[in-house]
Amino acid sequence: MNINDIMQIAQRVECVAPSPPRAVFDLASTLDDVIDLTLGDPDLPPPVNVREAACRAIMEGKTRYSANAGLKELRRAIAADAERQLGFAVDPDREIIVTVGAMEASFLSLYTLLQPGDEVIIHAPYWINYSQVVRSLGATPVFVYTKPEDDFQLTAEAVEELLSPKTRLLILNSPNNPTGAIIPESTLRRIADLAQERNFAVLSDEIYESLIYDGKSCKSILSLPGMKERSILINGMSKRFAMTGYRLGWAIAPAKLISQMTKMQENIVACAPLPAQYAGIEALSPRTDNSFIRKEFQHRRDVLFNGINSIPGLICKPIPATFYAMVDISGSGLEAEDFVYRMLREVKVAAVFGPAYGGELYKDFIRIAFTMKEERLKIALERIGDFMTSLKNR
Repeated sequence: MNINDIMQIAQRVECVAPSPPRAVFDLASTLDDVIDLTLGDPDLPPPVNVREAACRAIMEGKTRYSANAGLKELRRAIAADAERQLGFAVDPDREIIVTVGAMEASFLSLYTLLQPGDEVIIHAPYWINYSQVVRSLGATPVFVYTKPEDDFQLTAEAVEELLSPKTRLLILNSPNNPTGAIIPESTLRRIADLAQERNFAVLSDEIYESLIYDGKSCKSILSLPGMKERSILINGMSKRFAMTGYRLGWAIAPAKLISQMTKMQENIVACAPLPAQYAGIEALSPRTDNSFIRKEFQHRRDVLFNGINSIPGLICKPIPATFYAMVDISGSGLEAEDFVYRMLREVKVAAVFGPAYGGELYKDFIRIAFTMKEERLKIALERIGDFMTSLKNR
């Protein structure tokens, strides 16, 4: 037996493709003076008291392990916060697990629920990791595509058309990455009816629920009758409190599922970092004012929206939530991937091509993350305008 046979890579890993946004990000990092609009990584700091809580935890030696499911005090804070949103009590001891970011919460949920051969309906455009993890577990992603001409709005009818006896789970992301679209309550109610009629579970990724603009709101499907028992809510600190590097997320789900996720957490990471958990307790306390984060991103949203729509050949529709914009570049004459790599090399602005989030239906779009300071965002817009001008002059 040769070394290649011994070190043969498992198929569940081989089927995971490199992330297109990371590929653009990696290329951008090799170039000078690039304005990087690829990743959803806020440049704002967390509130001061949250940073102080993390530092205090470190200085006081709170740097060991916690319970696998997370500190009880943090789970109680999450439960109280969720109750305000959902309108019912959540058991902090049995229905919550604290994870290493919302990404791990999603992974553990899928790992615990899915069997080979199951089908998972994924709301597209979608966060890329969903489909990657589903495939790695031997399950089949089935995409329910939303259309640009419908402002990327999901419909219950489109979900219903894809249901089969193999449907195990529906993944919803509202507000949505990459489109910023919010699923209306009427649609969620019909989906909730379908879930109960056709007996499938729902994973609701609500990580952007704090970044909603213009007085709009976003309903959680867990708050609807009959859905707590068949749903998983994924959330975390990264977007709401600008705490991406703290790697702190959570899942709220039925006790049966949480107990199994906690068992797997013990075998994967043991627990979330303890100083981050103490920072999370402070973040969810009444002492924390994080309103500046939403206000700042709403301002940047306006800067980007107005700037893009002032560039001939580009279209940006209203952005109700998140810090992403799906920009229509069909007026450039290029498809999105070519547009992205040429823009990066020629004017040093990095974005992500739309097909990365769901295939050729989105070939006329790029995703821009407006996580840069206003000054840099304005420079990026100038460069994008110069790039569009150069295309027309060729």
